Amino acid sequence: MNKLVISVFSMMFISLSLIAFAGDDPSIQGKPRVESQEAMTSHITDNTYDGKYVIYDAIDGKLLKLDFKSLHTGIVKKGDFYVSCADFADNKGNLYDIDFLVGEKDEQFSVIQALVHSVNGNKRKYDVEN
Repeated sequence: MNKLVISVFSMMFISLSLIAFAGDDPSIQGKPRVESQEAMTSHITDNTYDGKYVIYDAIDGKLLKLDFKSLHTGIVKKGDFYVSCADFADNKGNLYDIDFLVGEKDEQFSVIQALVHSVNGNKRKYDVEN
């Protein structure tokens, strides 16, 4: 292979690696990581009615009743909150990425707010760091 091809492949690999780690801060370890995931699991369970996770979508102005698919392992810190997400789907096959803001108070972790972060891969912006 010539040097140009190797350089292009190297740049692509580095770019893809950065994308893969964009939703995870590896410095968040131990109790914050474990208990944030546990808080999300509890929140999903507590907000499931008749087998569906229920959340109000303020952008579309409707109540969503979603099937839980999977919990993401990545976690980041935004402002005062640990943020991670989970995948859901509705009965029409639309895919939802729900972000969970996890707060810590008195060494207890709990979900403070759940937000629809993307629908069918179309991301919505929100700011929780101000």
